[in-house]
Amino acid sequence: MIRRMILPLLFGLTGAAVLSGLGIWQVQRLAWKTDLLARIEARIADAPVALAEATGDYQPVQLSGRYTGQELHVLASLKREGAIYRIISAFETPEGRRILVDRGFVPATDKTAPRTGGQATLIGNLHSPDEVDFFTPEPDLATNIWYARDVPAMASALGTEEVFVILRKTSETPPPVTPLPVDTSGIPNDHFGYAVTWFSLAAIWLGMTAALLWRIRRKNRAGHWG
Repeated sequence: MIRRMILPLLFGLTGAAVLSGLGIWQVQRLAWKTDLLARIEARIADAPVALAEATGDYQPVQLSGRYTGQELHVLASLKREGAIYRIISAFETPEGRRILVDRGFVPATDKTAPRTGGQATLIGNLHSPDEVDFFTPEPDLATNIWYARDVPAMASALGTEEVFVILRKTSETPPPVTPLPVDTSGIPNDHFGYAVTWFSLAAIWLGMTAALLWRIRRKNRAGHWG
């Protein structure tokens, strides 16, 4: 009887070990992602530096210059607002640098409304949005509708550097566009759910193994007494 139970027992324990290992890995990933998000949040809240001193994504920067009047419109949606357009503008510094500024959003009905430009002092965060994938439609250049913030393509369209600043504060009063500051809400952190799934599967696997062993034992006893 014991020999007949060894193989199912080994198979059950091995499967449960593999599933539990995946759960432990997800717990480790959860700790890593939680720490990463905390570091990003801390970086976002740092004191702003001059654009020339900025070192990478999420770095707060402060700069002055002027909006050139060129802008691109990114179709999106926002909870409690519905359809919106993110306004991506070309911005020129006194040193002659031309960069992209995500000024925030306007309701879809205000897509073509005139917006004040000219001189402004900005505080924002450097960012490199990764929104383009295989399913992203090409921008409709005739109507100036984009479907993702594609920094290289936008920089090419507006003749700027591939430098992208998400606006947080502006000297414009009142701001003609509602800022959407960068944060970590768009960075997924689903590792806790994944860990629960793997540990649950391990428990189910062990339960199924125990049920199988019980059936084997019962069958063997019935055969013995029969």
